[in-house]
Amino acid sequence: MKHFVSWIAIAAFALGISTGARAQARITLLSPDPLKREVDMIVKNFEMKTGDKVQQSYGTGVGTRRTVQEGGALDVTLLFAPFDDALKTGNVDKSTQTVVARVRLAIGLKKGTPSPDISNAAAVKKVLLNAKSVATVDPTQGSVGGAALLALDKMGITDQIKPKLKFFPGGGGVQDSVANGEIEIALGPYLSDMRNPGLNIVGALPPDASTPIDITAWVSTNVGDRKAAMALIEYFKSKEAAPIWEEAKVFPVTK
Repeated sequence: MKHFVSWIAIAAFALGISTGARAQARITLLSPDPLKREVDMIVKNFEMKTGDKVQQSYGTGVGTRRTVQEGGALDVTLLFAPFDDALKTGNVDKSTQTVVARVRLAIGLKKGTPSPDISNAAAVKKVLLNAKSVATVDPTQGSVGGAALLALDKMGITDQIKPKLKFFPGGGGVQDSVANGEIEIALGPYLSDMRNPGLNIVGALPPDASTPIDITAWVSTNVGDRKAAMALIEYFKSKEAAPIWEEAKVFPVTK
């Protein structure tokens, strides 16, 4: 009987070692709000696969960069480009920089409006120049606005469009202004965030009109569990995550 009890004790001890060998990690994540739906879905699948737990926080594209600059980087941070100022602070480990997906700009019109040709830069320029008004997010509030200005510059029509360009604090205001007829064209992200039922999303701007926006991930210099954080970043660019990005009209960047 004594030997039997001893074997039970040994087995219990061994089981404790095996279960404790892979302790459940807790990872904090900061991400731009336009990606919330997709990030939530990918994180849920990651948690189911690994057993790790992820605590998400969201902000505007500009707001997330500002958070990093002010020392608020979490274990894993996703940012929209450009992010040079955020990197200069040393709050994220530059060696972990990983592009996980890419977002394109899109043109949105009031629902019921026929879709124009936007297959190339010349066609996009014609549409924008002929429009009476254009709206996008305030570049000081969201990354999409900055990307829109870069697209106008790339097409060489900044000076012509500026007089009829109106900024809104967020994407919701941009979309509503077009849906209610106040503004003719919305320049916004080509992803599920632009899902106002009053809009006709014509499609994504071609590469010669607008450079896709990188969604880039880093690990914080103060990360709690570096291995788990890197595993989350790799999962964002995995084949399992790709269908979620693709459904949202986002370019996945798979291994």
